[in-house]
Amino acid sequence: MSSIRILPDVLVSQIAAGEVVERPASVVKELIENSLDAGASRIDLTLEAGGVKRIRIADDGAGIAREDLPLALARHATSKIDSLAALERIASYGFRGEALAAIASVARLRIASRERGAAAAFAIEAASGAVAPAALAAGTVIEVADLYFNTPARRKFLKSEATEYAHCIRALRRMALGRCDVAFIVQHNGRDTLRLAPGALAGRLAQCIDEDFAREAREFEAHAGNLRLTGYLLPPAAARTNREAQVLFVNGRFVRDRLLSHALSEAYRDVLYGGRFPGYVLFLELDPTGVDVNVHPAKTEVRLRDAHGVHGFVFHAVRQALAGPRAVPVSGAGTAQAPRAAAAPRQLGLAVEQPVARYLDFVAQGSGGQPTPANVSAAQAAPPLGYALAQLHGIYLLAQNARGLVLVDMHAAHERVLYEKLKRALEQGPPPVQALLVPLVMAADEAVIAAAQEHAATLAALGFELSVAGPAQLALRAVPALLAGAPLPELVRGLLAELAGPGSHHGLDARANELLATMSCHAAVHAHRALAVPEMNALLREMESCERSDQCNHGRPTWVELSLEDLDRLFLRGR
Repeated sequence: MSSIRILPDVLVSQIAAGEVVERPASVVKELIENSLDAGASRIDLTLEAGGVKRIRIADDGAGIAREDLPLALARHATSKIDSLAALERIASYGFRGEALAAIASVARLRIASRERGAAAAFAIEAASGAVAPAALAAGTVIEVADLYFNTPARRKFLKSEATEYAHCIRALRRMALGRCDVAFIVQHNGRDTLRLAPGALAGRLAQCIDEDFAREAREFEAHAGNLRLTGYLLPPAAARTNREAQVLFVNGRFVRDRLLSHALSEAYRDVLYGGRFPGYVLFLELDPTGVDVNVHPAKTEVRLRDAHGVHGFVFHAVRQALAGPRAVPVSGAGTAQAPRAAAAPRQLGLAVEQPVARYLDFVAQGSGGQPTPANVSAAQAAPPLGYALAQLHGIYLLAQNARGLVLVDMHAAHERVLYEKLKRALEQGPPPVQALLVPLVMAADEAVIAAAQEHAATLAALGFELSVAGPAQLALRAVPALLAGAPLPELVRGLLAELAGPGSHHGLDARANELLATMSCHAAVHAHRALAVPEMNALLREMESCERSDQCNHGRPTWVELSLEDLDRLFLRGR
């Protein structure tokens, strides 16, 4: 090996640039961060050829003093921190003092700036280091041209102009979501492509994510000690096929953090169906001393000192928000439409009976209730999901509430209700078991019998007593009491298939939710089963008291509401 030598400054900067300047979007991010740290209220971004040919950032911030311009291009020179204590409580976006030097090592860079209150503006060319007067009314303009002109091997890794532009605009939009008080204007190849005026976060969601997200996301807020989580969550039924709608800020800084992403994924896991991903724009705030932002030069990774506590807070807060059913009584101040006087929720001609016995079969008989008196207000008398009117094609339930018409997917709704009951029963210990008077003997092949034997302990913990009855037979002798009326052969085969599938080496604790979801899906009332009105009402009342009743175990919606206003629009009433 050759002797150790000190690397030239230019090579050191280019090595650092490999971490900081991955593509034009990296430059855009770093320069916008500098503008925000300078107190800018407006940032103009101009791009040519997706940012490869030219990137220009102009802001109206505090500016840079003439004597500080050479220092701005020096490595590890910064105005953001001056001690380790300041680093541990960093509140600015930038602090490492690497970005401008790294960019200057792989592109042609020029800075023009006029310090607030100064009589004139000055500019510096990175290549020469010469400072000269410039024409600029206020703020700072940074121009970056010919990215990777001196490192052609790196330039070959860049994608098409359209792709690089998309990365640049995505980086800007993420930062714009975190700074709704700042105006952003973008031009690409001489054409205006984006204009974001200052305003509330709700108004930026459509422009920075998409219109569907803005329409479907729900506002969210949670507090615990010095931890605060706010923003918007997509309901599970609106989950995405990719992770593009996942934006997370920690103390105002956009981050990609595996721990927090895992907490959010776990919070959604119980309500998403296969291949779907959560969508959110969230802001986590905590004591700056509790988070280390000095993890990577790109500054998009953080390290949490109380990782376990923060993970638990985020998981439980979001999980609880997703658990709360929308089927709650409306108040006068809510967003729901006020009921019309003519929409009193009465079932004329139908005897309304509310069940009192166990729920699985929706109860064959129950104690009687009386129609709602006409002098009781609709808002007071109506349950949130109303009263059953009819069953449509053996699949959907139709109900009338104070606001209009409710349509329920009876299988999906019963599946969720049953799933939550099974979870609560399992959390309290071994579930109540009902022995079968006559064992149910089922045909089974070798694989099914092997699964029953291998997972006998898990089956017992779930409330099933299953044994081998012959070379190709299994005997079911007991089942969880909640499932006594379910189609048992189908249920047992589905459960054994789940147990033998991927993750079969994991125990009950790790797979409980998946197994219970399979059980509830097979046990839930199936399509084309005729329900009596009392059974329909029983299901509606169970949904109103059930967590996560808005979607089934696979993330699909269980019910939708059409208000009288919606129906009027469908029939063009009032036109």
